[in-house]
Amino acid sequence: MSEESKVPVKPAPAAKKPKEPTIEEKPFPEFIEGYFLPALKESLGKEELTNLELSFGKAPIKLAKTNLETSCSQVIGRFGAKHQFNLYFLDEDISGKKGFSCSTGGEEPSTLESFMIDERKVNLDLLLMYTLQRLNAQKWLTRN
Repeated sequence: MSEESKVPVKPAPAAKKPKEPTIEEKPFPEFIEGYFLPALKESLGKEELTNLELSFGKAPIKLAKTNLETSCSQVIGRFGAKHQFNLYFLDEDISGKKGFSCSTGGEEPSTLESFMIDERKVNLDLLLMYTLQRLNAQKWLTRN
């Protein structure tokens, strides 16, 4: 056998690196605290809101004149002297069941509304857009 008739041996293909998860695929608390809250704070900051406070944690759902025992993960926002809103994540998953409530004047909210129920693929931009849209519907961000 001559040197010319030998078939060159190809090196084995390099192992593929695991694909980095998208921010929406990260663990739920990491997504909310590391991405959603900073983006929401930045967006609400552009609206020149005073005394803005955003927090995230597991807490009971508090509605006026009810005794709910259900706890879930919530984003709680407060600003101005009287506005508060809550985003409820009942499944601890951004694509799971979500709710929204809001109140003014230090009162507990009286209504729990469904939130983003028609969205199949939830991402940071959509969650942010729907939150701002819902706050604007209360005329808390801009006057109509």
